[in-house]
Amino acid sequence: MPGSEKKGILKKGAKLVKNLDRGHFSPLSLQKRTLQQLLRQAGNTAFGKHYDFPEINGSKDVIAAFQHTVPIHDYEKIFNEWWHHSLKGEKDIAWRGTVKYFGLSSGTTGAASKYIPITTDMTRAMRQTAFRLFACLPKYGLPASFYLKNWFMIGGSASLRPEGNCFVGDLSGINAKHPPIWIRPYFKPGIEIAHYKDWDQRILAIAQNAPKWDIGIVTGIPSWVQLSLEYIIDYHKLDTIHDIWPNLSVFVTGGTAFAPYKKSFEKLLAKPLIYQDSYLASEGFVAYQARPETSAMKMSLNSGIFFEFVPFNSENFDSEGNILPSAIALHIDEVKEHQDYALLMSTCAGAWRYLIGDTVRFTDVERKEIIITGRTKHFLSICGEHLSIDNMNQAIRKTEELLDISIGEFTVSGVKSGSHFAHKWYIGSKNKIEAAHLTKILDEQLMLVNDDYRAERNAMLQKPQMKIIPNELFMHWQRSIGKLNGQSKIPRVMKSDQFAEWESFVEKEMQSS
Repeated sequence: MPGSEKKGILKKGAKLVKNLDRGHFSPLSLQKRTLQQLLRQAGNTAFGKHYDFPEINGSKDVIAAFQHTVPIHDYEKIFNEWWHHSLKGEKDIAWRGTVKYFGLSSGTTGAASKYIPITTDMTRAMRQTAFRLFACLPKYGLPASFYLKNWFMIGGSASLRPEGNCFVGDLSGINAKHPPIWIRPYFKPGIEIAHYKDWDQRILAIAQNAPKWDIGIVTGIPSWVQLSLEYIIDYHKLDTIHDIWPNLSVFVTGGTAFAPYKKSFEKLLAKPLIYQDSYLASEGFVAYQARPETSAMKMSLNSGIFFEFVPFNSENFDSEGNILPSAIALHIDEVKEHQDYALLMSTCAGAWRYLIGDTVRFTDVERKEIIITGRTKHFLSICGEHLSIDNMNQAIRKTEELLDISIGEFTVSGVKSGSHFAHKWYIGSKNKIEAAHLTKILDEQLMLVNDDYRAERNAMLQKPQMKIIPNELFMHWQRSIGKLNGQSKIPRVMKSDQFAEWESFVEKEMQSS
């Protein structure tokens, strides 16, 4: 596809997105139509027959009938009751037809990977939302020459593992195996290198071929993109990545919050980039940044996903982050700003009222723009402090600014401290930092962003415990547990068993270095 044609497609796409944004359909009507379509398409599946989808679809209030009839599912419930049949190759289980691909969730806990069905309909829906994201690029005032550049995408291996009647692998690897036709001529590192299973082999091939590419966009999880750019810079003995890719202008980020990485990431650059955030999960493409005025993301309300929102509070969740049977879910017209919600999704891949595990917050209800604030089970509340990942990211970012340091990775867990409790932090940084000073500043910032934390710091919660380690240890840890793959994420909060393994690993690594 010639560059002029690519640019033309994106400009036409931008016009289409603009027209859709100005359309006459309200968010609620878009979601209602999406739900009706999902119910109709899955009406003859085992799941649809069990819950009588035709009856629900004929109801006066289809959303209320759906919520009343179909229970909320977490992964264990829907996999054990339905998805495991699809994994065996059975047809028409929770979605029409057979499921050829299953995405293995990247996983930020020590639990086994989850098998998430990736149907043809879902792949099509993801591509539709991805096109909407890229069609927003003209809003950023990029020069015409930008649209001739290559797109560098870091993700899991496109070499999938056969398992019975299907193939399994990372979602990014599944997508890289068959990229959209309109992007294939510009997709780097290319399908051949993307198929390399071994991360070290893949990153070496990327570095060796990097001078051949004229990259304009990079996409991927922040930690893996940063690691890749650092490797390329070191391999070619460069000062910044712009020495080899002078036209790099955009970073489409996703998978985890970019803010904690921004300070260290920008040291790899010779000029500022445009950052465009995205929310692509194995279960579906949820949202994308649609305008330069904000980093919040516009929800994709008419691309094969029906959303529900459960207020993330003690009325709906227990102290371990498990959803209660009495939990009340809201639809898109019932949400409010500045309230954290656990996200439920019903999709064209056979997820039904599925608790994805993420929490989101609406920053602009009218535009339906959200930010990701954390995970339902990845927060610290050992004595009522209710410290979210979003709180941690804010405090880390402010601490970096105050101390003029860069923090690459971090993880934390709750520990006993005498008869009380404390948070034990592991901070990855290349800077020389005095642990006591870092502890003081980070503690102060956490108290500023979270009132419950401040209250508990004057009661049962003791001063944080701090370990500053080389940032590379986090990647070494990923390697040791088989997750050095370009897709997995470091858990921000570790449960006690995993934290014990982590501490043992760090101790051995520090002793051997």
